[in-house]
Amino acid sequence: MYQSYENVTVFDHPLIQHKISMLRSKETGTNEFRKLVEEIAMLMGYEALRDLPLEDVEIETPLETCLSPMISGKKLAIVPILRAGLGMVSGILALVPTAKVGHIGLYRDHDTHEPHEYYCKLPSPIELRTIVVLDPMLATGGSAVAAVNFIKKHGGRNIKFMSIIAAPEGIERMQKEHPDVEVYCGHVDRCLNENAYICPGLGDAGDRIFGTK
Repeated sequence: MYQSYENVTVFDHPLIQHKISMLRSKETGTNEFRKLVEEIAMLMGYEALRDLPLEDVEIETPLETCLSPMISGKKLAIVPILRAGLGMVSGILALVPTAKVGHIGLYRDHDTHEPHEYYCKLPSPIELRTIVVLDPMLATGGSAVAAVNFIKKHGGRNIKFMSIIAAPEGIERMQKEHPDVEVYCGHVDRCLNENAYICPGLGDAGDRIFGTK
């Protein structure tokens, strides 16, 4: 169902690829774009979360009592990188409604293309949770690396990173600086342009999700 290499999983599911193609189109409006991001996140999350730990719990059915598996431990923390990562949250929550949601706010310097933090709020105890960091675009890798740095600083250990589109440069940076973090993406595009935008990409994901310029 997906292609995997190193610590990076690139999904090749036809539904994901079809929806990504729709995302790319400049004719796709805000409402449809937002729905597609949510749907893709849910499809990716289905596979990315297949290693969540289970424990047998006693359940009473209409016929009898049985032991049946349920997600165990402190479960899941979803941490979108503001603001574009917010568009993926509802897709993951549709799969795991009990997940806690944190937020990391970063903005990118237009000259250096490096991220700067302005907000960080994580569920506690973060060190006991599986943490999924969300950002539709993995471009230079600067924001992704910074977000993981903040989470590790607060004690997070079991971290996954999920993006819809990734550039080779971003993947390489993540693998170099955080080789322990599993990276999941829907498609690896050709390269970054001189403005550090992914090509062919899909434009500015945040602007297209929220209808801003």
